[in-house]
Amino acid sequence: MKSLRLFLIGLIVVLAGCATQQKQSMHSGPQIAADTSRTIDLTHPPKDMWDRIRRGYAIPNLRTPLVDYWTDYYARNARSVSVMSERASKYLYHIVDELERRGMPTELALLPFVESAYNPTAYSKAHASGLWQFIPSTAKDFNLQQDWWLDQRRDPIASTQAALDYLEYLYEFQGDWYLALASYNWGQGSVRRAIEKNEKAGLGIDYLSLTMPEETRNYVPKLQAIKNIITHPEKYGIQLPIVQNEPYFITVKRNDHIDIEVAAELAEMSLDDFKFLNPAYNRGTIPAHSATLILPKDKADIFQTNIQRYQGRLSHWDIYRPKPGESYADIAKRHGIALSQLRSVNGISSRQTKAVAAQTLLVPATTTDLHADPLGVQLASLQNTPALPSQATTSPRAQAKATAQANTAATRSHTVRKGDTLYSIARRYNTTVNTLQQLNNLKSTQLAPGLRLRLPGPTRG
Repeated sequence: MKSLRLFLIGLIVVLAGCATQQKQSMHSGPQIAADTSRTIDLTHPPKDMWDRIRRGYAIPNLRTPLVDYWTDYYARNARSVSVMSERASKYLYHIVDELERRGMPTELALLPFVESAYNPTAYSKAHASGLWQFIPSTAKDFNLQQDWWLDQRRDPIASTQAALDYLEYLYEFQGDWYLALASYNWGQGSVRRAIEKNEKAGLGIDYLSLTMPEETRNYVPKLQAIKNIITHPEKYGIQLPIVQNEPYFITVKRNDHIDIEVAAELAEMSLDDFKFLNPAYNRGTIPAHSATLILPKDKADIFQTNIQRYQGRLSHWDIYRPKPGESYADIAKRHGIALSQLRSVNGISSRQTKAVAAQTLLVPATTTDLHADPLGVQLASLQNTPALPSQATTSPRAQAKATAQANTAATRSHTVRKGDTLYSIARRYNTTVNTLQQLNNLKSTQLAPGLRLRLPGPTRG
């Protein structure tokens, strides 16, 4: 009986303590939701990437006026959310795959919405770059290469690996996802000092209790707001793009130099689309020591087929290491290139006149390589395009008719727009790259906006 009485007294004390905590929490302002632990339905596969992300939520929901403000902000700017989501569609599968492999919360795949608007070339005033906005020093700590050739802060694969390594480390150090996220934005040392300051003052040391800069104070609420939108897009009048639960891209390794323009042509992609997936490269040539291409999975076989048929140079540039103090004007003259082009290709300021120690330059492989070789191969998707009758196999009368038709057709034209490539124009007008090059006497695959091309067939649109 005595033991039963002691048990009942102890139970009353525990319950009273719980009631006190509950009463205090009701009057202590904004709160963090008790639980959003992941519950994954293994009986039905995710219908798309958004569904897959929702199933892996594992960070408690934050409910504050700032969250409400940013949720309303994104809901009012549906067009911006749509643009960011379209960009994200190319990277989400890879990022979520990595998060799940590590057992990390899948809502972290939404962090680049906040960091960079899912723009892999985003660059901030603080010199942060890429999807995950690494500053140079932190990128160096996580072994992201930053040199004359490339900046892996802009590499979607390498930067994701580094960002998740960093977030994983911060969570292990802080033991709290909100503090880990604040540390990612503000710096681990800054958050630690804010915690120590509150401890000395007898104040709370949770995320909501710390004094932080405005940007960091808004950081987690922005992520929560994006999470709210992705969780219930219909509630906020947002139409998310369809993102299939499958890889968008794969990697293709090369062991030789290749020009970005040539790689894009061989993959039958526009130059802009190719650069969007391969934004890490600083030069127009991808060096052999890091020649890993990121291609849409439906373009990889096309690229391999075309490169096997390709008869021209993969790169029209050689590496040249000048002596310190060597004049750029002399280098340009020796290699048959205009000084202005030498500066443009190598990112040399007009104020610089002489080479510096350990400098690397790109110069034409030969003096004739200022104009790239013709593609030299019929692209894979155009290999079944009917060819014009050969003069060797047609009668003189047929030859004359074909010549007249070609001359008449050649008076039709297409004006090059930004993003156009010879491949895209050839596909549009049902012809081949070689035909366009021959008809227009083009020695290069590079096109300048505004250039008027003659066409071998009827125009469209």
